[in-house]
Amino acid sequence: MKKRLISLMLAAAATAVGLASPAAAAPGDTIVTLTVVGSGGLTISVPLASNLGTGSEGTTISGQMGPVVVLDLRALLTPAWTASVVSTAFTTGGAGPGETIPAANVKYWSGPATITLGTGTFTPGQINAAAAQVINVPRTAFSHTGGTGSNSATWNPTLVVAIPSDAVGGIYTGTVTHSVV
Repeated sequence: MKKRLISLMLAAAATAVGLASPAAAAPGDTIVTLTVVGSGGLTISVPLASNLGTGSEGTTISGQMGPVVVLDLRALLTPAWTASVVSTAFTTGGAGPGETIPAANVKYWSGPATITLGTGTFTPGQINAAAAQVINVPRTAFSHTGGTGSNSATWNPTLVVAIPSDAVGGIYTGTVTHSVV
């Protein structure tokens, strides 16, 4: 009887402190967390150089610049960005009279994207040649809205340069700058 009383007392004590058999244990929840971070920022890459070819005074030269790529690795809930483009004047020699093609003579059209990755809406600034814009002031080249996470767009823009009728012969150089925010 003494053994039975001790067994009953041990069983009661075990139940009181929660040491019941595993079959009688209540389920437990574990809250698990993890962190997702973007693998980078928002960047734009452009061709280092581009040659549009040769033309005579009073004519127009046009050609594609090469691929422009916006890469958005910020992993945002609602990623959005706008790429802009602007041009300097094109000059040769000492950039004097007859040696300058004004930036107002430079038009740009992005055309459609050649590659897109990710979700959301990718919108060209100028879908075709009829929509070309003078880029003597910053203009939208491409934009992205909506979707989630990381994304990228690639396009191959076309420049159209009107050569003044009084331009002198030479190799003209200008700078076309793309930026993204």
